[in-house]
Amino acid sequence: MSMELIRGGVKKVVGYKKSSLWTQVLHRLMKNKMAMLGFWFLVLILLICIFGPLFSKYANSRVDAAYINQPPSSEHWLGTDKLGRDVFTRLMEAGRISLTVGLGSMILSVTIGTVLGVLAGFYRGIVDQIVMRMADVLMTIPNLPLLFIMTAVMSEWKVPAEYRLYIVMILLSFIGWPGLARLVRSQILSLREREFMQATEALGLRDSRKLFIHLLPNTFPLVIVAGTLNVGGAILSESVLSYFGLGVVPPTASWGNMINSANSLVDFQNRPWLWIPPGLAIFVTVISINLLGDGLRDAIDPKMKSR
Repeated sequence: MSMELIRGGVKKVVGYKKSSLWTQVLHRLMKNKMAMLGFWFLVLILLICIFGPLFSKYANSRVDAAYINQPPSSEHWLGTDKLGRDVFTRLMEAGRISLTVGLGSMILSVTIGTVLGVLAGFYRGIVDQIVMRMADVLMTIPNLPLLFIMTAVMSEWKVPAEYRLYIVMILLSFIGWPGLARLVRSQILSLREREFMQATEALGLRDSRKLFIHLLPNTFPLVIVAGTLNVGGAILSESVLSYFGLGVVPPTASWGNMINSANSLVDFQNRPWLWIPPGLAIFVTVISINLLGDGLRDAIDPKMKSR
């Protein structure tokens, strides 16, 4: 009887497969109700913004002078603006731009910050000094005033409206990479002292193999969390710039310049459908992204939750 139990136990041990890190992270993330709520809200917003205008007869900023500043109705769910354009359709089209700016600037800043942070932490010396001093200079300058100056110069040079979207993404990534570079650098400095890196030294592996095979993959959890949280900040920054007329400008719609279009006291008091929907869209999107980012942080490093 005891031998059968032992054999059964051996079979169970042999058949046991340890789940991967990402499987454990996904399992912990799915147990976080607030993170999943943020995730599904974000998915819903993405689907509405991407596919919604395809089914609207008011797409492409269609102007109708007969329906100027009309309140919400069965035909125009969120009313119309001062040019007779459907606010709901324009809100979905603006969401494409705001989300594209947020995601695009996040990808650029994460790429730049990760590469520079890895190089600074691995090579140290003069490379570390150059990268970190550049990061220090950028981090000592307040972000919004710096963005205002850059976009004001862009306006002075009369950059076409269709190119402003890409320039705003580059500007946001320019101010977004220093913080991530410092985080990645500190992670690389810690990883350099681990046993597996000492083994790579003993084996005589090339620097490129050490960087891209052994060090860089170990920074992915940190980069994913930081990048997710940066999306919300980028959307807010783009909205502020567009609100002041320095970011994405009409006829291209963004949530920020939609709020800016209701800049009179009459609009603010009597036409709330012009500014409440884009403001609410910014609020819900940023909150959803932050909830998802916090959930990812707790799932990747469970100790952070207890701290």
